[in-house]
Amino acid sequence: MKRFCCSLAVALSLAVVPLAQASRASADLPGGVQAGPCVEGVCEYRLQNGLRVLLFADASKPTVTVNLVYGVGSLHENYGETGMAHLLEHLLFKGTPKHPDIPGEMQQRGISKNATTSLDRTNYFASFPANDETLDWVLGMEADRMLNANVAKADLDSEMTVVRNEMEAGDNNPVGVLMKRMRSVAFDWHNYANMPIGARSDVENVPIENLKAFYRTWYQPDNALLIVAGRIDAGRALARVAAHFAPLKKPMRTLPGFHTVEPVQDGEREVSVRRSSELSLVAASYHVPALAQADNAPLTVLGNVLGDNPNGRLYKAMMETRLAAFATASSETLHDPGLFTLMSVLPKDGDPDKVEAELLKQAEAIAAAPITEAEVTAAKQRIANAIDKRASDVNAMAMALSEYQAAGDWRLLFVQRDAIEGVTAADVNRVAAAYLKPQNRTLGRFVPTAVPDRAVIPAAPAVAALVDGYKGRAAVSAGEAFDPSVENIAARTESFVIGDGLRVSLLPKRNRGQTVALTATFRFADEQAITGRSEAGSWVGPMLMAGSKRLDRGQIAARFDALNTQAQVSGGMQGASIGLNGKRESLAEALRLAADVLRNPAFPQAEFEQLRLQAITGLEFQRKEPGTQASLGLSQYFDPWPVGHPLHVQSIDESLARLKALKLEDVRAYHRDFYGTAEGEIAVVGDFDPVTLKTELQALFADWKSPKPYAPISTHYRDVAATHERFVTPDKPNAVLLARQNISINLADADFPALNIAVAILGGDPLKARLGDRIRQQDGLSYNVGAGLSADESRTGRDDNGSLSIQAIAAPENMGKLEAALREELVRLVADGITAEELRSAVAEKKVAREQSRAADGAIAGLLSDHLYYGRDMSFEAQRDAAYQALTVEQVNAAIRKHLKPERLSVFVAGDFK
Repeated sequence: MKRFCCSLAVALSLAVVPLAQASRASADLPGGVQAGPCVEGVCEYRLQNGLRVLLFADASKPTVTVNLVYGVGSLHENYGETGMAHLLEHLLFKGTPKHPDIPGEMQQRGISKNATTSLDRTNYFASFPANDETLDWVLGMEADRMLNANVAKADLDSEMTVVRNEMEAGDNNPVGVLMKRMRSVAFDWHNYANMPIGARSDVENVPIENLKAFYRTWYQPDNALLIVAGRIDAGRALARVAAHFAPLKKPMRTLPGFHTVEPVQDGEREVSVRRSSELSLVAASYHVPALAQADNAPLTVLGNVLGDNPNGRLYKAMMETRLAAFATASSETLHDPGLFTLMSVLPKDGDPDKVEAELLKQAEAIAAAPITEAEVTAAKQRIANAIDKRASDVNAMAMALSEYQAAGDWRLLFVQRDAIEGVTAADVNRVAAAYLKPQNRTLGRFVPTAVPDRAVIPAAPAVAALVDGYKGRAAVSAGEAFDPSVENIAARTESFVIGDGLRVSLLPKRNRGQTVALTATFRFADEQAITGRSEAGSWVGPMLMAGSKRLDRGQIAARFDALNTQAQVSGGMQGASIGLNGKRESLAEALRLAADVLRNPAFPQAEFEQLRLQAITGLEFQRKEPGTQASLGLSQYFDPWPVGHPLHVQSIDESLARLKALKLEDVRAYHRDFYGTAEGEIAVVGDFDPVTLKTELQALFADWKSPKPYAPISTHYRDVAATHERFVTPDKPNAVLLARQNISINLADADFPALNIAVAILGGDPLKARLGDRIRQQDGLSYNVGAGLSADESRTGRDDNGSLSIQAIAAPENMGKLEAALREELVRLVADGITAEELRSAVAEKKVAREQSRAADGAIAGLLSDHLYYGRDMSFEAQRDAAYQALTVEQVNAAIRKHLKPERLSVFVAGDFK
């Protein structure tokens, strides 16, 4: 599970009342439930035991998200007990007397689950296809584990090592390590000095009695906010919430209060981390106010002005000049005063002193070059686009509301949005001068100063003064209740061919916020044509968005921002692609802009050198990374292609040599000699006019034919003998294991569904599959272990280059035990096969996963595009669904015996094996 982490017009001719408000107005509230404020379709209710409930109904997406937020994070931990909130987050998946196997029960119902712990809060969230029975089960389970989780010593002992392994994985990341050290230096007394992962000694030694007491204190209804969002009937949902949560008694205890206020920083601070790595970083952090304080909004805008890529000041001053390979800036939005941080990544031969000087100049000398109104307007547009996209996705809103609740109240989400819209350049320059100053900085340097110039952090006002009576704006325009079934998608999709070979599928539907997703893939060239030119071919794609003959990189990004469209134009050796996620009103213009970028790239020399610098820096960094070493070793061992072949796996040194020898003219020539758009696939799903779009697609793409017609490179199974390789990566406390066995399998093969289910039972769910249950849940050796099946696909013939892959992480000293357990489970699977119960659970999970994958516009577009390429239609999905449902234990076991060969498994491990 991932841990710690940062008003639209009503649809055409539709005057839709938000479902949550409509239900609220027409239905009586359950007994003991009190109505609270309603803002833009989000409505609050309160139970007598103190539980706050938010309902956000949206019929346009066939999913439901339940997000239970507790007001407890690392901020609330005591001395010697750091990491307890995060550790408890793990243990709540260990079950209750009523629900002894929460991951298993979730898997059976096809529920996508996760939980996160941050500085201010812990949340547990589940997402699933809209279903009253599943919603009722989730609500009942969450009400049960709110008070009745086992929190047992045996579970603590096993999960402690898993959490420690997660900590070790984080310690492999230079950025994460530096940020953790800087935070501990920036704060003297406030608990924001501590990351949620906690101190290793605390995690390893916390008494179970302390953890139980922590649980009983904070996991109570009066410290929780329950968010239910998606395709729900608000009245029925509220009734089920009340049925499960109202019986929970309001606790007698009073929640602990926290009165520590971080003192004003009185001088520059410095911290240096010295560890084995090829990556050099320079960063600076400054204390800034809490989210509720008025200055937070202009600070958020300032972070975007400085940190945006490619129009931010840091990008232009440090990345365009190749002083740094990467640079960014952002401001925290927390319950208490947090940090504003700038960070830069140096090239391998970069000058730290020059990078540090420029980074500090960009932060602390803004008065010499004040932020302009144009910069503020562009930043506010980018922020507004992100907010608008979030508002169009009810599930994303459900998650965002938890972050603002953690900062004081969920309504701050709307208050902050409004505040950002009113920010001026004068505001941004004022907060830059007030907070981005040397004596408020943690870089870390201490310099005695005769006349201190301290930054006083203003206190935040009472949150109630900001949110009480707040009404907000009109809710985002709602869409239709789209049925994502195979039959409905097939019935509503129109497929046709433009010109000789451009295949198109269009699925128009009314969406919340009038959103639309487009994916286009254009194909060209064959194996013979690109041999010897593959390096140049792989570099055309990254250069496309670097500038066209009309617009430079920054102007392209700004134009897509103005069109409220997320866009990517990219390419590779045998194809180019366009991906758009935007709005009905701007689709045509965004598509024309993307086509111009694809057809008329400028290939500027400066951008080429900058991208090459980034690539070289990244390759040098990877030299000592365990994951890279294991992955590269495995890929080279299984590589069937000779040196010089376009698909040959290069070493880091080979990649660096070819990269340094590459000339921009080679890249230009590749685009000239191969690119075209007359052959390929385009799929569009969402809110658009199909008649207009057909004309646009014909005009933009049909006439540009590649000089070299497309032919795919065939791939075939190759029997590879088992081997075992070990790579030593000093000073890396987390080790990586990768394993592989080649398999002759194609996606269309009759036994693919059976083998796919078998591999899912072996390693699909990191908590409940056999590998996860044995290695994580029982043995406590790894935070992340899993297995996957790769099956080949082909347009003609039968390409069959498939494989079984297994990956895991662990402490280096535990890698031997982990590998032994992994091999034992694989041997047991082949020898004993699966059980009927495992098959039922895996097929049920697969059914829900496939249904849910067809609920998102982007996923549907990708699916339609694949069908166009491989000559399939939605009947393939219906047949595959039926094949999964019809599987028998005997079929799966036969596929296991036919394809899985433990003796042919190759294992590659990398870590600090002292």
